[in-house]
Amino acid sequence: MMTITCITNKTRRFLLWAGMLLVLMLPGRVPDTAAQSLTIYSGRSKALVEPLIRKFEEEHGIRMNVRYGGSTQLAVALLEEGRRTPADVFWAQDAGALGAVHRNGMFEPLPEELLSLLPAQLHNSEGTWIATSGRARVMAYSTSRVDADLLPESIFGLADRRWRGRVGWAPSNGSFQSLLTAMRLLEGDDVILQWLHDMKANNTQGYINNSALLQAVAAGEIDIALTNHYYLFRFRETDPDFPVEQTLFADGDSGNLVNVAGIGMLTTSRNRDAALKFMKFLLEPENQEWVTREVYEYPVLEGISTRSVDTPLSDIQDVSPDLDLDDLSDLNRTLDLLRRAGLL
Repeated sequence: MMTITCITNKTRRFLLWAGMLLVLMLPGRVPDTAAQSLTIYSGRSKALVEPLIRKFEEEHGIRMNVRYGGSTQLAVALLEEGRRTPADVFWAQDAGALGAVHRNGMFEPLPEELLSLLPAQLHNSEGTWIATSGRARVMAYSTSRVDADLLPESIFGLADRRWRGRVGWAPSNGSFQSLLTAMRLLEGDDVILQWLHDMKANNTQGYINNSALLQAVAAGEIDIALTNHYYLFRFRETDPDFPVEQTLFADGDSGNLVNVAGIGMLTTSRNRDAALKFMKFLLEPENQEWVTREVYEYPVLEGISTRSVDTPLSDIQDVSPDLDLDDLSDLNRTLDLLRRAGLL
């Protein structure tokens, strides 16, 4: 007697689901969702870079998991997490934070095809991180209260009594601390400590950040500010008559630091193909143009046009001091000098 077995639709769905699960559990198979994700630790602020991150997500179908924070804060987190970190890449706003992670052996050497897209000075010497955009330290000044011809040629000239109470800085700001680290490496700790004491005795005014510094110049609280180049252009976007101009110091002066935002891939990354795709994406011409147009930073690719008010990055590099940007990771001694000077 023949027995006929009837398989219901519900049973078929169960068997199909069980079979798919069994296949995914076989050795060597990874679910597609895991392969198509990327975890970024971003020291670049969400307001600035989220549109670019979402553009990559849409174009490549890779889910982006982003942890935002200060570059130094995230570098410390990476060092504490070690091999347990979930991060695939670290995108920092300054070379010092990148250098700290590099010196602890946490970055993977990058392929030559990626490094070759940039001039040698825009990736570190061991090829573990690349620059994604550039910025310059400048001296901003009031167009109504300062004669540009009388501005000091060196950052050390700001301690002159002529500028007493007229200069502003932001000692707690990361960009200023990177500048001070560069100055310390170039001039020596004793020279920089004395300069800090001299500036403090000259009644240099302290502010929380670069935006506050430029607002103070425009409001007449101070006449000169040490800041990053792109803040002025952001103010001019809403106020074309913003009463501030900016300039560099003399060629080779330690005040002319060119710093970079940059990115490196962690040695523990589980999504290296996606990480390399994202890094290459940041160097594509249209995305470099976006950074220039929307963030007002310098592109790192040659041949990308900048705004007419910008001095080309190559020209600024010609007048900036010769410095290995990885060395900016030596921040602890800088913080110690600021504390000894009573500025932190």
